[in-house]
Amino acid sequence: MPQRPPQVLYIDDDPGLARLVQKALERRGYAVELAETGEAGLERIRRGGIDVVGLDHYLPGGTGIDVLEQMADLPDRPAVVYVTGTAETAVAVAALKAGAADYVLKAVDEDFIELLSSAITSAVDLISLNRAKATAEREMREARERAEMLLGEVNHRVANSLAMVAALVGLQANAVDNDDAKQALAETQARIQAIAGVHRHLYTTDDVRSVQIADYLQSLAAELETTMRATGNDSRILVTADNIAIPTEKAASIGVIVTELVTNAIKYAYADLGQGDVRIRMTRGGDETVDLSVEDDGIGWDGSGKPQGTGLGSRIVRAMASSLGATVAYRTEGGGTRVNVQFPA
Repeated sequence: MPQRPPQVLYIDDDPGLARLVQKALERRGYAVELAETGEAGLERIRRGGIDVVGLDHYLPGGTGIDVLEQMADLPDRPAVVYVTGTAETAVAVAALKAGAADYVLKAVDEDFIELLSSAITSAVDLISLNRAKATAEREMREARERAEMLLGEVNHRVANSLAMVAALVGLQANAVDNDDAKQALAETQARIQAIAGVHRHLYTTDDVRSVQIADYLQSLAAELETTMRATGNDSRILVTADNIAIPTEKAASIGVIVTELVTNAIKYAYADLGQGDVRIRMTRGGDETVDLSVEDDGIGWDGSGKPQGTGLGSRIVRAMASSLGATVAYRTEGGGTRVNVQFPA
């Protein structure tokens, strides 16, 4: 398919000079249309298809500057070569400020035609580059939107699949008689739900690169409370968290850490009391860090010595903390246990 010639609109109220310009440019391979007024020129520009406008300064009812200002909001604005018969630099400066790509001093001679032709050639190259750039940016934007939509669908499916796995683990826990096996399966189910929660948040947000941690921790705490109440435990999980956007790759590790620490607190801190509060806090530190803490009012453990149970929960916390580049500290001042996890923001 042959490529169309560049489309030029020349706006000038001097019909003789306008026809001279038209013939000269058409000999150079341009398709040229004429308009005698700014209003007629604007009407033609709005219909589209014009690449470059040659625009005279003095026009009936106004100036070319007025036309430039009315072109400012056009969606596919052509390049403009401003034509002025005055040597006042203020006119050229005003035209360039209003959006003209170039300007040419008007005269009835061959030099004017050559200068105008050269300026229009440069303007055609400029508008071609600008349009190619705009097309590339639009295609990149559309590709990113498609990728985000597909990623949202992937997260949706992953969340659903993990929820199904968690449900199957729960069924298995109900089917066994051994209390230790039942407890181990329930803890596994909670870990799976913590990771599924990350993917659930990712497909319900516009930004798949991060998770709003306050919302995530609130929903995670609600799920853990529901799981506990199913076993007859009415402990409360209280969440206080800054609204921090956590990178997706870190959110799952945070969820698993919180799940392990909350589960351990409920299992061991209140072993004699049966139930109690567990508080989750997350704040942004002043030195580009994030501080996470999980605390209880139970019997207290400083993290040293042999952990209660199998120690799997503690090993999981250390592994997830290592993936975050985090430090983990246990404190027992004032009774109970406070576990602080600090990692780079």
